[in-house]
Amino acid sequence: MEIKARAPGKVILAGEHAVVHGSTAVAASIGLFTSCSLRFHSDSENDDTLKLTLKDLGLEFSWSVGRIRETLSHLGGPFPLTPTSCSRETIRSISVLVEEQSFPEARIELATGVFAFIWLYTSIQGFKPATVVVISDLPVGAGLGSSAAFCVSLIATLLAHSDCVSLDKNQQGWLSYGDSDLDLLNKWAFEGEKIIHGKPSGLDNTVSTYGNIIKFRSGNLTPIKSNTPLKMLITNTKVGRNTKALVGGVSERTFRHPYAMSSVFNAVDSISKELSTLIESPAPDVLSVTEKEEKLQELMEMNQGLLQCMGVSHAVIETVLRTTLKYRLPSKLTGAGGGGCVLTLLPALLSRTIVDKVKTELESCGFQCWVAGIGGNGVEVCFGESS
Repeated sequence: MEIKARAPGKVILAGEHAVVHGSTAVAASIGLFTSCSLRFHSDSENDDTLKLTLKDLGLEFSWSVGRIRETLSHLGGPFPLTPTSCSRETIRSISVLVEEQSFPEARIELATGVFAFIWLYTSIQGFKPATVVVISDLPVGAGLGSSAAFCVSLIATLLAHSDCVSLDKNQQGWLSYGDSDLDLLNKWAFEGEKIIHGKPSGLDNTVSTYGNIIKFRSGNLTPIKSNTPLKMLITNTKVGRNTKALVGGVSERTFRHPYAMSSVFNAVDSISKELSTLIESPAPDVLSVTEKEEKLQELMEMNQGLLQCMGVSHAVIETVLRTTLKYRLPSKLTGAGGGGCVLTLLPALLSRTIVDKVKTELESCGFQCWVAGIGGNGVEVCFGESS
């Protein structure tokens, strides 16, 4: 039996960078997914390999299961119910397996994802020959939580083939895990994110696991229930950014101008809190929805101005802002800034013609655009016969 899982990416609606300095941030799942399928090899196939196929990138990696068992014999797993950090000994051993693979020079950043794959697979399923295929709507390194969605969708397939979660494998369509199973999955995903990013906040994997909208401050996560469907235009500037350097730049500016930057962070905190309250507020009629959307747009626009104060905008981000403002649609960067992606709230009554015009103009600048719902379901799985 083949199992598939899909996990959403994420955007930060308000509070990026300021959250590092104690302010509130608001993040949401988006209707763009990373999907993962898992099929164990049968005895009749005589295929003793573990294969990872990144379909969108046209890349495949494979290892002999015997080679993996020999290299990671000290693990003694699998231990699906016990998420643990990757030990230094295991890091050294997996590094050898990863270094045996060929990575295109332009894709060397994928090595940490492959590293996380080996660790998560062997920790949860041990040394079984299988083929894992990954397909994603999410661009890598654009601030949309692609690595977390990869970890969450992978772990969802691995746990579904274990005895430690409760799923009806005869049920058709996409299924959701129960709360306790999601908690286990999220802990594993955090371990995967630690391998890829070193010191992640845990926000990306949490949003990808549980979905919906989350308020985040000082490590505390609070779910937010939206009473109004929200839709965003997401524009990928295709300009890569160094998150660590951008975070460091904000810290340096804070050191040079502590009082001014403290006021900036306090303002961002107020915006995030007001935005989360507004999202939860009821909107019983069209007029109420329109007023709510206008207020959300204003808050996002104010947040963008404060991000510019922090020094994390970029010429390409400003190009997106100018373009969408022609159509009276304010925008803000999402994530680290310095490139990456930009968010534009699309009001419910906005015509499809205007949306298409905005997309066409942005794409003519070389950008990539999607329209996606905000705050939808988290990770889901489905079962089917192997082809």
